[in-house]
Amino acid sequence: MGYKHFEDYTEDTTNEIKARYAKIIEEVGEDVTREGLLKTPERASKAMQFLTQGYDLDAEAILKGAMFKEEYNNMVIVKDIELYSLCEHHMLPFFGKAHIAYIPNGHIVGLSKIPRIVDVFARRLQVQERLTDQILKCLDDTLKPQGVAVVIEASHMCMMMRGVQKQNSVTTTSGFTGAFKNQETRNEFLKLITSDLS
Repeated sequence: MGYKHFEDYTEDTTNEIKARYAKIIEEVGEDVTREGLLKTPERASKAMQFLTQGYDLDAEAILKGAMFKEEYNNMVIVKDIELYSLCEHHMLPFFGKAHIAYIPNGHIVGLSKIPRIVDVFARRLQVQERLTDQILKCLDDTLKPQGVAVVIEASHMCMMMRGVQKQNSVTTTSGFTGAFKNQETRNEFLKLITSDLS
């Protein structure tokens, strides 16, 4: 199964999650029959299914569906890819940007597939560290390039809304394979993702 826009919901699954959300709303002291909350359990059920649709998507198949033979062997960068995910510890959102590069080794991939790979792994219960590694490994294993670089910068609502309540903190994670383990190549990548070329 490749990339899809998730809008089809299984009735049984939707109803099961809906019932659980209704119970949670009651348990926190709200009236689930109040007008403003009447449809909330169903909306929340569908939202959760949408936000976790990555479990039903095959990242490798998405990449393989748009791989092309090409002798280009310089760095390809897609930066400022918006990402939205759910922290698996509190099921609160974290969001930010991913910057991804690879150096082809006989094959390139359609550029739109790289943000789609980000979505596949972000639309799951996640931690930022694992998300970084999953994107890195998928690109490296599937494209078999000379190297892959991934940097993610994200703000975590679990830190902003609860716990330490630090609204301005940003977490950065990174991963590098192959040619990007070379300091000069890595520095070129880092310079390009932080510069404004316009």
